[in-house]
Amino acid sequence: MAPESTALTTKVASGSPYQLDSLQTLKASSALLKHIVSSTQNQQITSEKKDLLTGDASISEDAQPIWLVLTTKKHIVPQPRLKPGKIFLPHSLNTSPTLSICLITPDPQRAFKDLVAHPSFPSELSKSIARVIDIKKLEKKYHSFESKRQLRDSYDIFFADDRIVTYLAKILGKTFYSTTPKRPIPVHLEGYKPKTEKKNAALPSTKPKKDSSDPKSIATPQAAAKEIERTLSMTQVNLSPSVTTSVRVGRSSQTPEQLAKNIEAVVAGMIDKYIPRQWRGVKAIHIKGPNTMALPIWLADELWDDEAMVIEDHEAEEAKAKALQKGKRKRKALEGDGLSALEGEKENGKRKIDDEEPKQEVKKKRRKIEDEDLSQEMEERRQKLKQQKRELKASMKETSMRSKVETKVVEAAS
Repeated sequence: MAPESTALTTKVASGSPYQLDSLQTLKASSALLKHIVSSTQNQQITSEKKDLLTGDASISEDAQPIWLVLTTKKHIVPQPRLKPGKIFLPHSLNTSPTLSICLITPDPQRAFKDLVAHPSFPSELSKSIARVIDIKKLEKKYHSFESKRQLRDSYDIFFADDRIVTYLAKILGKTFYSTTPKRPIPVHLEGYKPKTEKKNAALPSTKPKKDSSDPKSIATPQAAAKEIERTLSMTQVNLSPSVTTSVRVGRSSQTPEQLAKNIEAVVAGMIDKYIPRQWRGVKAIHIKGPNTMALPIWLADELWDDEAMVIEDHEAEEAKAKALQKGKRKRKALEGDGLSALEGEKENGKRKIDDEEPKQEVKKKRRKIEDEDLSQEMEERRQKLKQQKRELKASMKETSMRSKVETKVVEAAS
């Protein structure tokens, strides 16, 4: 019997030349979920210390996320983006009734606390929002590593106003941004701004800037609740300058059909919004769990972005031979230039020596004259010192003779 086809690339006659195979996605999803369930059960059986609170395997499975790993042929973005993107999921990942949300807002936080406590704001959603804190108090209160870690572990999801979300990476640091699940997700909480006529940009604005405490700059309770509920049904996309992007698409407690629909939605959103050249820029798509191997669900036939840049083996050998010949020519030219430069330096050195010879003779004559003058001056100083010593000795003799005569005269008189 002929082997069954295992091709992972599907081409269609109309529209995009490539598309995701739904059957292959469903097979990979069911296989991955079965593997996670079986590995979890084996761990519980073989573990020496059994958790008394974990009575069923389904409880521990909820904490295991499923990731979609999308590999592109080129970098998606040239620089990392601090503001993550969002893609809608048909089956939300945030369905827990005990979900706790921390909402980070511009200052002051009182306006947003009143927004959440407003009667028109849904009561179930307001119960899930356990804390509202503005960016100034966040920076002032949580500046140590331990306090940031306690804040991270205290809540399930962190939402942030999209006007300040780019500033949180510096405040929260690697405690939040080293892992994807606890990074703040942007929500639009700004009020509706009606379109105005364009004004001359050269003229300065006379109106003062709006503060976030102004009720017009904050969304209505209904609009804010709708935005938060819509964001809860989305998954975030963190883009960086790399060819691999991981997006959380499901949980191990979901059914294979639910996981497959989420995968298809995320792939469609990534292709339409973020991937350059769409399907032409995708190299491979895999799904994986936290401790599993990656299962392929789509592989590209063309591994390079531009097939015209790919050359055959004999063409590559010819290009290498040409490059070697060019290198040899350059080395010879450099060696010839080096020899000529050395010869020129030698000739210049000889000329310099010939020019420096008369200068050295003049210097020697000057030194001789200076030495003769110095010796003559020293001799004159010696003669003067000798003469001074002679005069001093003569004066001392004369004074001693006088003293002797005076003593004799005194003795004779007495």
